[in-house]
Amino acid sequence: MRTLSLGLGFAAALGLMAGAAQAQIKISLNGPLTGQLASFGEQMKKGAEMAVADLNAAGGVNGQKITLLFGDDQCDPKQAVAVANKSAQEKVAVVIGHFCSGSSIPASDVYKEENILQISPASTNPKFTDRGYNNTFRVCGRDDQQGMVAGDYIADKFKGKKVAILHDKTAYGQGLADETRKTLNAKGVKETLYEAITAGEKDYSALISKMKAAGIELIYLGGYHPEAGLIVRQAKEQGLNAPLMGGDALVDKQLWAISGTAGQGTLMTFDADPRKNPVAKPIVDKFKAGGYDPEGYTLYTYAAIQVWAQAATTAKSVKTADVEKAMRAGTFKTVLNDIKFDKKGDTTSPAYKVYVWKDGAYDYVN
Repeated sequence: MRTLSLGLGFAAALGLMAGAAQAQIKISLNGPLTGQLASFGEQMKKGAEMAVADLNAAGGVNGQKITLLFGDDQCDPKQAVAVANKSAQEKVAVVIGHFCSGSSIPASDVYKEENILQISPASTNPKFTDRGYNNTFRVCGRDDQQGMVAGDYIADKFKGKKVAILHDKTAYGQGLADETRKTLNAKGVKETLYEAITAGEKDYSALISKMKAAGIELIYLGGYHPEAGLIVRQAKEQGLNAPLMGGDALVDKQLWAISGTAGQGTLMTFDADPRKNPVAKPIVDKFKAGGYDPEGYTLYTYAAIQVWAQAATTAKSVKTADVEKAMRAGTFKTVLNDIKFDKKGDTTSPAYKVYVWKDGAYDYVN
């Protein structure tokens, strides 16, 4: 009996050890996995999958492996709230997302109430972090920073030209357009046209006719690549040769797939391209070896998970309060270079630059 008792005790101990070894930390990648902006969702998904695979191969976080869940918001605010509630039900340790500011902002109210950490790789509207939520962070820049870079560039390079400012009425698109407009107006440049478009439209001929009649020489769009690609293509077809400029929502090869060669010379602002960063080279090479170019927000998503994992390791905990405290105090080694956060949860080192599209790819303006 004694031997049997010892055997059962040993087996029970083994069982407990196995259970501890198999314990999982759940995190969720929430963004537009389907719908018109699914190509950005793919960037995020690829970045998250690689980051989690690399973490797990190195032993996980605090001795526990990571389970990656997904939430598809289609960049729709109502769907984003539903996805956020689902993440709360799944008791995830952190949400990486969302992509669209119009999704991140309403979803963040749920995460605040449910005490879930949120790190966005891509949402740039200032309101996202300006409300003072302790659990809300982003590893990208803000539209008041991006709009300043765009406005300065337009005022300098298109001095005396007639500019049309368009926006798609979204939190991101209108926010960015208004920040760019603010910088231009402060420099004494008054736009010739300021117009709203409807995301998802296919025919912009009336708008293009209006811009032609006004003699527009530069089109600035606060919006996403599907509309940008259509506008620039239809403008060229109708004899309006004004270049188009936009923001970081044009950092996707789908822009060129829509615009074709009419997209040649399209300008955009985007944070520093991490594919060019020497510290990211091993990860970039790994992606490319698998046949994937980690453009746009792929590496920003990877970095968001790196930050969370390092903060959780420092805190020796995945509890929101513990990780949030570590995130505010620390500096994190990532594929985007070192990241440190200010009191709002914004990165302290945004590096917006102007890019130009040429032959199906984008690069810094010389």
